[in-house]
Amino acid sequence: MNQEILLFEPAPAEAGALRAVLAFPSTYTVGITSLGYQVVWATLAQRADVDVRRLFTDQGDPAHRHCDLFGLSLSWELDGPVLLDLLEQQRIPIWAAERGDDDPIVFGGGPVLTANPEPLAPFFDVVLLGDGELLLPAFIDALQAGRDAPRAERLRQLAAVPGVYVPSLYAPRYSPEGDLLAVEPTEAGIPATVAKQTWRGNTLSHSAVITPEAAWPSIHMVEVVRSCPELCRFCLASYLTLPFRTPSLEDGLIPAVEKGLVATQRLGLLGASVTQHPQFADLLAWLDQDRFEGTRVSVSSVRAATVTAELGRILAKRGSKSLTIAIESGSERMRQVVNKKLSSEEIYSAARYAKEGGLTGLKLYGMVGLPTEEDTDVEATAELLLALKKATPGLRLTLGVSSFVPKAHTPFQWQGVRPEADKRLKLLAKRLKPKGIELRPESYGWSVIQALLSRSDRRLAPVIAAARGKHESLGGWKQAYRAVREQTSGPESPPAWEEVIHATWNSERVLPWAHLEGPLPAATLAKHRLDALGEAA
Repeated sequence: MNQEILLFEPAPAEAGALRAVLAFPSTYTVGITSLGYQVVWATLAQRADVDVRRLFTDQGDPAHRHCDLFGLSLSWELDGPVLLDLLEQQRIPIWAAERGDDDPIVFGGGPVLTANPEPLAPFFDVVLLGDGELLLPAFIDALQAGRDAPRAERLRQLAAVPGVYVPSLYAPRYSPEGDLLAVEPTEAGIPATVAKQTWRGNTLSHSAVITPEAAWPSIHMVEVVRSCPELCRFCLASYLTLPFRTPSLEDGLIPAVEKGLVATQRLGLLGASVTQHPQFADLLAWLDQDRFEGTRVSVSSVRAATVTAELGRILAKRGSKSLTIAIESGSERMRQVVNKKLSSEEIYSAARYAKEGGLTGLKLYGMVGLPTEEDTDVEATAELLLALKKATPGLRLTLGVSSFVPKAHTPFQWQGVRPEADKRLKLLAKRLKPKGIELRPESYGWSVIQALLSRSDRRLAPVIAAARGKHESLGGWKQAYRAVREQTSGPESPPAWEEVIHATWNSERVLPWAHLEGPLPAATLAKHRLDALGEAA
């Protein structure tokens, strides 16, 4: 921490400032690399009326003797149990219902909680749905305005702020069979639904702190785009963050880049599809200037169709070794199903241009277990990789592959995890590893647990609590689920494991997040799903 260079000026805390802790459910090295975490921390630290301290699983800033506000940034479903450990360390009751007037308000945000906060809802007093640029200032202002009121009254005041979800003011209603019928306000005057908030300003986020201790050492991260115009039917990063937003080059991106390059020579350009910024070629040309000699530039995933020899050349010149493209599948049919507007020829061209530009590696991302996928589609992925290796000798190929996991607010939210994915991961390993293609598969078993967390309602909260201490093993999660089902009965008992994880749901089903409005209504998502699966509307 003592090697940090701040790219903002913290405000000295005034007398009586709100004492806040902002936690991250991992180590400092990992947490400080999270751009979302950095931005929230910097936003709070620039307010004189907030005295904010950071907390990671392995270290933290000097602690407050007592805190008024405890926040958690969550970007990975499997980190849920860590939240409970962090709360206990701070001597905060883990269940929101057990907190009194002297306990801090516990709030959370990030993509996992914006998508479906319900499994973790009983642990949070407040969940912020959407973009922090809008939410945080309004949230803190409302907190300050009601600071002297009793806890229940403070929560009611917060519930009136757009995008601020107060779980205790909503209750799920189940049928005798255990089907979710609705999640409804518990009293008059509370909004029936809460809408995700969307930042539409001309600037996006960039690093607030540079440190050699980060997982990506001394990197200055600049968000080039937010969301993605491709709308792949499974993609949370695209659907949840709509609309696609791009800051202007002169007023947004260049000043953001310049700000960090006074402190480091390592630049990371971030976004779901950075090369789809309309001025990305101009940004690259600007970075091609001699004055950036010695600056190392890396980019996150790029759209294969936008790769050019010039892109490869400039990135290689600026220290990049490889390029990352998402292909989803080697099967043209599957790419059509998921709305991946990408031809095989464009994938071959991307590999060729990467090599011609001087890059030495190409990382491809794919998926198995997608709806309607057959073994032949997975064979097509293997064939494509083998053909790419033959067509571009000397280019190091890596395939990262995951199992499909349904995500809230996407067209495939109604689809289940397919057990066939497990053997299809093994099929790719059998075909590719002997040919010298590096395969980086994500665990099928952990995809199952991810789906459990992404698709459940509040009945999962006791399971998350029971999984503590054994949440790092698949068996621990399954054991906790079984134990809670045995201890509870009737509608309050968690549904069958198979039903939550593997079942394909009817589009008329009430979803756990139905009372939380994403960018697109459920009817539009259902239409996109029908289009994808080739069914008649």
